[in-house]
Amino acid sequence: MTEIASGPDTAPSPVQPVVIDPRPSLVGMPRAALAEFLRSIGVPDKEVRMRLGQLWHWIYTRGATEFSDMTNVARSLHATLDAAATLRRPEIVREQVSADGTRKWVLRMPAKSQHDRGAEVECVYIPEKDRGTLCVSSQVGCTLNCSFCHTGTQKLVRNLETWEIVGQVMVARDRLGDYPGRTPPEGAFVPNDGGRLVSNIVFMGMGEPLYAYDNVRDAIGVLTDPDGMQLSKRKVTVSTSGVVPEIGRLGTETGAALAISLHATNDPLRDVLVPINKKYPLAELLAACRDYPGASNARRITFEYVMLKGVNDSLAEARALVKLLRGIHAKINLIPFNPWPGTIYECSDWAQIEKFSDVIFDAGYSSPIRTPRGRDILAACGQLKSDTEKMRARARLMLEEQLVLGSD
Repeated sequence: MTEIASGPDTAPSPVQPVVIDPRPSLVGMPRAALAEFLRSIGVPDKEVRMRLGQLWHWIYTRGATEFSDMTNVARSLHATLDAAATLRRPEIVREQVSADGTRKWVLRMPAKSQHDRGAEVECVYIPEKDRGTLCVSSQVGCTLNCSFCHTGTQKLVRNLETWEIVGQVMVARDRLGDYPGRTPPEGAFVPNDGGRLVSNIVFMGMGEPLYAYDNVRDAIGVLTDPDGMQLSKRKVTVSTSGVVPEIGRLGTETGAALAISLHATNDPLRDVLVPINKKYPLAELLAACRDYPGASNARRITFEYVMLKGVNDSLAEARALVKLLRGIHAKINLIPFNPWPGTIYECSDWAQIEKFSDVIFDAGYSSPIRTPRGRDILAACGQLKSDTEKMRARARLMLEEQLVLGSD
């Protein structure tokens, strides 16, 4: 593991005043909002469309970080833009590079008040030979309390704003040199097929995306804009634990691929593993999947199934899973459980995972076993949790150890 300190590791000292910049970042601002912003700073209506196109190109195609970089924008407008807005990205607190090339960034969002020290989230870049997948967060913390997920042990702070979601992608592209004519940083392991370094986006980081629906929807609109990043809607996947009322809207309004965090084949077990099941049980969830707009053999819904030893990994469960998903355009992604400090679960034995996969495959479903990536930097599925929370947990553990030693 390589760790690159890119900023302060802890929140600012309480005695230091928090500097709050009231200027909005234009990064991640939807087109309509950006056009309205330009009008608000005095750009004539007849120029708005042209200026909007220029800004969009410089921000998303060229990766500009300063308005002065925009050489075809009038210098007088540079000054006006500087006074009213920024091209700010989230701040990199820490960058870690796994032995397998996975990169994790701990990102701090700007403070919103003197009592706000800046919320932290994590995003993860997973390079493969023919693609580069970025796992982004949609919330600071999570409300779902899935019992096998480390992120679920962190209380929800707030939803991320649209620009904060898009900003994670911009940070990754900045760090990887994912712009024309730029070179990736030394030591970066990136796809070698000549394509985009960030080619796929998965909303599988911290939080439940469909509880931050409006901001996630608007972020997808920015990411897939044909004049900007030009990411394919087919390469944007939103994973939900089962917020049933928003599933249909997601398909209709974004065209994104759908993934379901399933993990159980019956309501009693799923109530324990994924407690939102008590509100939206399996029958309602699967009905929404059957009706998902755009689902087909070419665009299958991914059902994620974490393999927990002695809990949900029997061959009987495999057969029940096949029966449960009958009639749905589905593929089943088997995920070896990624351990984290304090968990009560163990990963299923590899031989058992393969037998489980064989049952599904023999029934006609694709059942890839996800190769764990970034385990050594706690970047794998279910391991994300902000540094602030981790440090507090470590501090509590150290204090408990000291108390035990003192009592001896």
